[in-house]
Amino acid sequence: MSKHSHNHGDRVPRNAEGAGERADSKAAQTGAGDNRDTPQENQGEDGGKAKTGSPAAGTPEAKIAALEAELAGCAVKSAESEAKIAELNDQYLRKAADFENFRKRVNREKQELTEFANQNLLLDLLPVIDDFERAIKSAGTSDFQSAKDFAGFYEGIVMIEKGLSAQLENKWGLKRFDSVGAPFDPNRHEAIQMEKAAGISEPVVKEDYLKGYLLRERVLRCAKVKVLMPETSADSGQSAAGEPASPGLGQ
Repeated sequence: MSKHSHNHGDRVPRNAEGAGERADSKAAQTGAGDNRDTPQENQGEDGGKAKTGSPAAGTPEAKIAALEAELAGCAVKSAESEAKIAELNDQYLRKAADFENFRKRVNREKQELTEFANQNLLLDLLPVIDDFERAIKSAGTSDFQSAKDFAGFYEGIVMIEKGLSAQLENKWGLKRFDSVGAPFDPNRHEAIQMEKAAGISEPVVKEDYLKGYLLRERVLRCAKVKVLMPETSADSGQSAAGEPASPGLGQ
């Protein structure tokens, strides 16, 4: 009986043995699975470490880095703009100084032109003054006593006057005009005296008191003249009655 009991105690059930084998197989598969997952985990850790130097896009660190780069570019552009502004300001100051010097030079030349505009005219008048001085000097000598000497003096004065008038007209456009016998023109004549006259239908210049001059066909000075005025019927009746038409004029 004890022998039978011992044999029965050493016998292992088939179900227990199969369960143990299945447990060992599952443990082996689990260990293999753990060994396969370990490299991926290690790779994930290595990948995280590799990305630590350059933050991923969209993270605050990436945005800060982008803003810093943009700020550096703006600083460069600002420095370039300041340099350009300084250069333009220097050019402006130079141009302003050149313009001021030009303005002063033009004003100086204009003033000199105004002050010395008549230089050539005066140079032309100097010989005439010399002629007058020589004529006056010759008239003051002791030999200037006879009528013959006076006639020569007069002729010399007339020649000086004609030469001066010709020079002023030909070179400077100054022309003297005669008014005696011409119709009265208020643009050319200034009436100093007037008297009534018969036989005329419009005012006429009778006498020149002071010659008039034109400067290149423009009236430079009006002639001062005496004017004959036409008689009216009332003036004729008064004259017939013995009363003067224009008392005190031309007498």
